[in-house]
Amino acid sequence: MAHTDALDSGLGVTPVPRLALTMSFPAIVAQTANASYTIIDRMFIGHIPEVGNAAMTGVGICFPILLAVTAFASLIGAGGAPRASIELGRGNFKKAERILGTSTAFLVVIALTLTAVLQSVKRPILYVFGASDATIAYATDFITIYLIGTVFVQLTLGLNSFISAQGKTTVAMVSVLIGTGASMVLDPVFIFVFGWGVRGAASANVIAQLISTVWIVLFLSSGRSAIRLRPANIRIDRIIIPVLTLGLAPFIMQITECLINVVFNVGLQRYGGDDYVTSITIITSLIQIVGVLTGGFQQGIQPIIGFNFGARNMRRVRQAIRMAFVTQIASATALVSVLAAFPGFFASWFTTEQTVIDIVTRMMPIFVCGWGVFGIQLGAQCAFVGMGQAGQSVFLAVFRKVILLVPLALLLPHWLGVDGIFIAEPISDATSGMVAGLLFLITYRRIRRNLV
Repeated sequence: MAHTDALDSGLGVTPVPRLALTMSFPAIVAQTANASYTIIDRMFIGHIPEVGNAAMTGVGICFPILLAVTAFASLIGAGGAPRASIELGRGNFKKAERILGTSTAFLVVIALTLTAVLQSVKRPILYVFGASDATIAYATDFITIYLIGTVFVQLTLGLNSFISAQGKTTVAMVSVLIGTGASMVLDPVFIFVFGWGVRGAASANVIAQLISTVWIVLFLSSGRSAIRLRPANIRIDRIIIPVLTLGLAPFIMQITECLINVVFNVGLQRYGGDDYVTSITIITSLIQIVGVLTGGFQQGIQPIIGFNFGARNMRRVRQAIRMAFVTQIASATALVSVLAAFPGFFASWFTTEQTVIDIVTRMMPIFVCGWGVFGIQLGAQCAFVGMGQAGQSVFLAVFRKVILLVPLALLLPHWLGVDGIFIAEPISDATSGMVAGLLFLITYRRIRRNLV
């Protein structure tokens, strides 16, 4: 019965535009809730009396580690869920369940390994990542507790993708909303009422992720899920190899985001000081709002592409890809325009320090001005992953960040000072967006020829 429910979810029959919007809405809500873990933490921490700015900067220094943890969740979830979606389109439910079970086993193994390694080297890493003597204590307090919940972060982010892959985006949305609701309630209590500061923010995060994990595992283990999480399938299996190859692109995108955060933090500390590190913490927090909409559309549209690609229904694949490009470009352009128009207003959500607000006001419009063109790459990535084209996705991820952004962020400050670090972003965004569009046209035409 559960298998029939998957095929009745509309992935192969409902008109694509309506299906894309219907599935994207709960995914956007879920993305909003997921991003709010970080944003809410920083907003509350930034308003701790007397030490708010230093505390928020310390938490911002931890952000590359948080990105690394979520990157490994994406390696499995963003690789396994599309593979499972393709198998659902082929009617191969047993293989889809094997992918789910093996992915779960790998998520746990990765989580335990990350926890042990990062706990043992956290302090020197935080200094390398740009911590100063004024912020190291806050960074250490936050990350020590956050890492305790690594297994919950891995399972929540990694397994929730398998719910979306079935077309059950509303359930996936609820999974995240449960954790976010808990975090919103616990954050002010732990930070201000109990006086735990950054440790309170980290504790709230761990508990929230635990609650989400329990909900997701119970759902995937129940008869309501089209692909069941069965104990017999939770084991190391060679079926993980195609999961890893497809998940490599999202993983590289996130792990290189970790690298970029380190490069930015170190460069800004060197050329500008703590106020500039605080400013980039605020700017990247606001950029997460853009990622909420673009990521939500990707989560909603990608299963449509994957299911119909597996079913060889290229007419629906083409329609879904068109929706991916339109929604990604339009949403990215609209949101960054709002951020660029009112940067000071948004900065005041996080801090009352006028020096920091002035930096954000000056640099935000520059930092985000390439995102409209970058929407082309977001659309291309959605299409490539949905169709199982791992190589192209990996190339785009590496090209934008490793080949373009990191070298520019290291070189431009030598001539332009601290402003060069911010200017590196739009140059990389616009260039990679144009390259992604060209690569997509070449790849899609080849795929169509091969299917004829």
